[in-house]
Amino acid sequence: MLKISSRFDSGNIEVIDVTDDSSAVLEIPFDVGDEHRQWFHFRVSGVRGRAIRLVIRNAGQCSYPKGWEGYLACRSTDREDWVRVPTQYDDGVLSITDTPDADVAWYAYFAPYSHERHQDLIAEAQQSPLARVTCLGATVDGRDLDRIVVDADANPDARVFWVIARQHPGESMAEWWMEGFLARLLDSDDALAKRLRAAAVFHVVPNMNPDGSARGHLRCNATGANLNREWHAPTLERSPEVFHVLEAMKDTGVDLCLDVHGDEALPYNFISGAEGIPSWSERLAMLDAAFRVAYERANPDFQRVYGYPIDQAGEGNMTMCTNAVAERFDCCAMTLEMPFKDNADAPDPERGWSPERSRQLGAASLDAMAAVIDRLR
Repeated sequence: MLKISSRFDSGNIEVIDVTDDSSAVLEIPFDVGDEHRQWFHFRVSGVRGRAIRLVIRNAGQCSYPKGWEGYLACRSTDREDWVRVPTQYDDGVLSITDTPDADVAWYAYFAPYSHERHQDLIAEAQQSPLARVTCLGATVDGRDLDRIVVDADANPDARVFWVIARQHPGESMAEWWMEGFLARLLDSDDALAKRLRAAAVFHVVPNMNPDGSARGHLRCNATGANLNREWHAPTLERSPEVFHVLEAMKDTGVDLCLDVHGDEALPYNFISGAEGIPSWSERLAMLDAAFRVAYERANPDFQRVYGYPIDQAGEGNMTMCTNAVAERFDCCAMTLEMPFKDNADAPDPERGWSPERSRQLGAASLDAMAAVIDRLR
């Protein structure tokens, strides 16, 4: 008989029925707040060499049903290397079929990024003489909200960059992106990174939503708040994560803000800008366009053809980070989206969009930042 469990960091599944030694019926539970669900992460024991079928019967009732079309689930037997396995979506039901070559296999919506790995990321960053770590405050569940500050080489007129990720905790590719971004930014032998460190102070929040990440949520924190809809009036009670970051931004100012996410439906890497803010200007449009062109040149996994519809000036959702920050600080602010599926322009049938490609895209963002840094003020 199969044994299925999710009582671990970022685990999330409900077992409805294990019918025999090769199949099970499952459901994805809601985040706190009963609004969003789509993230799953669970382990299955007793599967070596066995053809199994895992049926998520409420997939069509999840937040983004279109996200299942053309999607392949992720599986690992060592919790390091994640591959894609046969997955079918029909009539609201997601079916995963697999024949693992180990006794235990883990399945997830995307390669998970655990809270323990986050701790390792913070510890590794602070080993660099170029970085220091500060705690901006506590989350609802009492976890630390970590910020990495890179300012050792900055000149007195340095620009101020804020780079944040995982407002939506299930978008774990965003913290894999952070690994690549920080590794290059803190590389003392990288000439471009050295130039950027001299010209800008970096404030980096690798995980905006550690509570939701640990709880196995898709989009919400421990109170059920969607953090990327809290930037108009965050509170310590409902959205302390946004409250603390916004207060810190008020202290430092912002010249460039990049908010890193994942998109369930679109199989592309793209940027969504702040075109919908009331004060959108030719200057901001020039910076946005220059950033995108340089990013695509640095890494062709990024593209400028597909993305979200563009808001008209004054019609943007001002509760979202990119719009709220761009308007408040009159700065270049953008949302980067990566796919849960694959990059349709350069597909990888074995791994789809992956942690390694996310890291590479993170490293390439420095080229885009370098393209605009001299024009931010």
